[in-house]
Amino acid sequence: MITYHNIQEQEINRDLFQYFIRHQTVTKCWRREKGTWKIKDDPFIDDWSEADYMTLVSCLKNTARTGGFVYGAFFNGVLKGFVSVEPELFGGEHRYLDLSSIHVSEDMRGKGIGTVLFCAAREWAKTHGAKKLYISAHSAVESQAFYHNMGCVEAAEYNKAHVEAEPYDCQLECLV
Repeated sequence: MITYHNIQEQEINRDLFQYFIRHQTVTKCWRREKGTWKIKDDPFIDDWSEADYMTLVSCLKNTARTGGFVYGAFFNGVLKGFVSVEPELFGGEHRYLDLSSIHVSEDMRGKGIGTVLFCAAREWAKTHGAKKLYISAHSAVESQAFYHNMGCVEAAEYNKAHVEAEPYDCQLECLV
């Protein structure tokens, strides 16, 4: 049985991710060339190292500590998906809140978990004064299909820090 609940700062540690499988085999990605988005071959395997997990734990703890949203999907008590939204509005009239992460364990993809997590993030953002969620999203074709199915479009205003940190990500927004 899949259950969902807020994850508190004190719950966030490396052990929480013990059975979480980040693995993603990517073959095609969206790339912007001369102002036009195109699907390009760009095969690679995306997986998290131990250092990546420790960075994730630190970032999620900070999100929870500063009043942001950290929400998880659990299968038989084991974390199988999570989403986080940062608490600070940005973007002037766009009134964005940053959807800083959304991931579903490889063994649980295709079961609607991502949709539930995204909708929970959108609702949280709405109740916290946002007009839109901002997403610096993985450019893999499968990832982009998910975001577009959720109603995301190219961001009206790009967040410079996100673009610099992940130049191949697609910068998206979604009305809340």
